[in-house]
Amino acid sequence: MKFEGYIFTALCSTNFLISCLLFSRVTREQREPYMDEIFHIPQAQKYCHGKFNEWDPMITTLPGLYLVSVGIIKPVVWLADLTGQVVCSTAMLRFINLLFNCGNLYLLYLLICKLHLREKTRTTSRRVLSALSLSTFPVLYFFNFLYYTDAGSTFFTLFTYLMTLYGCHKASALLGVCSVLFRQTNIVWVAFCAGTLVAAKMDDAWRVEHTKKRDEKSPPYQVPLSFSGAKKVLLFTLEFLTSLSHVKAVLLVAWPYAVVGVGFLGFVVLNDGIVVGDRTSHEACLNFPQLLYFFSFTLFFSLPVSLCYHRALRFLHALKKQPLFFLFITCVSLLLVWKFTFVHKYLLADNRHFPFYVWKRLFQRHELVRFLLVPAYVFAGWNFLDSFKSRSLFWSLAFLACLLAATVPQKLLEFRYFIVPYLMYRLHMPLPSLTRLIVEFLLYTVVNAATLYIFISKSFHWPDSTATQRFMW
Repeated sequence: MKFEGYIFTALCSTNFLISCLLFSRVTREQREPYMDEIFHIPQAQKYCHGKFNEWDPMITTLPGLYLVSVGIIKPVVWLADLTGQVVCSTAMLRFINLLFNCGNLYLLYLLICKLHLREKTRTTSRRVLSALSLSTFPVLYFFNFLYYTDAGSTFFTLFTYLMTLYGCHKASALLGVCSVLFRQTNIVWVAFCAGTLVAAKMDDAWRVEHTKKRDEKSPPYQVPLSFSGAKKVLLFTLEFLTSLSHVKAVLLVAWPYAVVGVGFLGFVVLNDGIVVGDRTSHEACLNFPQLLYFFSFTLFFSLPVSLCYHRALRFLHALKKQPLFFLFITCVSLLLVWKFTFVHKYLLADNRHFPFYVWKRLFQRHELVRFLLVPAYVFAGWNFLDSFKSRSLFWSLAFLACLLAATVPQKLLEFRYFIVPYLMYRLHMPLPSLTRLIVEFLLYTVVNAATLYIFISKSFHWPDSTATQRFMW
């Protein structure tokens, strides 16, 4: 364990050094605030100057990022006796996210150790490499170099979940409030933390009930992918939630999260919605295909660690065993794609983002493309669920419910919204082999190198503007 600590410390130092070098290059090339930074940086600078009552109405998130930035920068400025333009400059504010990057690496490592505690020994290198690989997850890693909310939002969300796993529920709830201050939708992951406690109680009750019935056809730790299984789970859930003794037992443990939930509901009522500032571009809707896009996104980035020959065979076997069930899922997916596909105006208009090109060159190629992709969505969804087969039934259902809440209401296809759901998914997969982890890390490294190279070297200009434009996630 001591040796593992030395390895991890060396890895953190190396990761920070490389990130600093990349940060220096990005900042030299893009000195001025870019994209959403034109809102975030001036607002943070107002806070730096003590103007806490001034607010840019175009900003849609709460001021968590700015408060943390001022809380870190002000003591450093005082200790180092810094003055002039360097204080709360664009570079100094961006550097805050490099600190969050180090924190995310450490939290990911602690989460992996906690979640895979029961696995056999000789997993030191796999734990360390898993943490490193996930900290370089391309969509998250890219935004470490810009002043966006993603690094801090991810940090506090992961910290919230870690405290839940350690049973420190009051601390977890407090950290959950911090995560919500970075991004309001993180309330979903605070609910997930509470949901894991409810799921544990339900799993115990489910196990007891099925032990009594000696029903071996429905294993207590697997999601029953059948109509009869779904009906059985639904009836059990209703029975559990209407039992006063069960509800009381849950509330005794989960009350800190309930307090946060009530407080958030109060905020929504007073604010007349979740979004602060500009609401016209952030309207909630039932964009069910977002879940399908997320499954595809997850399949691509987890390909080295999730897919194998045996899993493909299992899928074919499941398809042969339950053809009606998969036919039903396919029909439902087709209906959702047909009736619930929403396209945000930014997706069609902003050619600086990669999703613009995904949509233009794939989905807009022909009107039937979105329907032809449904079989791939079904496989990606099955692969996603199959990765959770070692997880308990109600934990899986709690995660899926939160995944729906985190993705479906979003009208805009934005890969940044998939960061926390993906990390949660990947953390709970069985610890992959060292070879697979190396391939995953190489994939992430190649994608990171490509996206940073494109951002730095492939700038362009719009016909009606002299400002330099760059491609990004």
